[in-house]
Amino acid sequence: MSASTTQATVPVIGRILLGIIFILSGVSKLGDPVGTQAYIASVGLPLPLLGYIVAVVTEIAGGVMLLVGYRARLAAVALAIFTVAAAVFFHHAFGDRNQFIHFMKDLAITGGLLQVVGFGAGVFSLDNRRAAVPAQDLA
Repeated sequence: MSASTTQATVPVIGRILLGIIFILSGVSKLGDPVGTQAYIASVGLPLPLLGYIVAVVTEIAGGVMLLVGYRARLAAVALAIFTVAAAVFFHHAFGDRNQFIHFMKDLAITGGLLQVVGFGAGVFSLDNRRAAVPAQDLA
């Protein structure tokens, strides 16, 4: 595989893998709204219904945007903030090995998202397609 092929394909593979995590998580929350809200309330966060809505919208919309590379930097910033917040509020019991692993995975996911923020969506993305369309064609 040539360097140019690698530089074209690796970002889309990374975006797909990151996006799937969020899409599946958001869809899972849709399937259990009561359980999700109870979990939010169990850590002492206020307004579990609002937290539920924010989580579902952020994960599904942000995940899809990241997956297809549409406004990927914006989606990656939103998902990075969301992921750090999830790590801090839900996985802070470092004495519990499982929670510590979840915390570190959230940080690793955030690192991948920050790569998208820093380097963009890549060649195979809607962002790249939009950038290639002349301004007069957008009217």
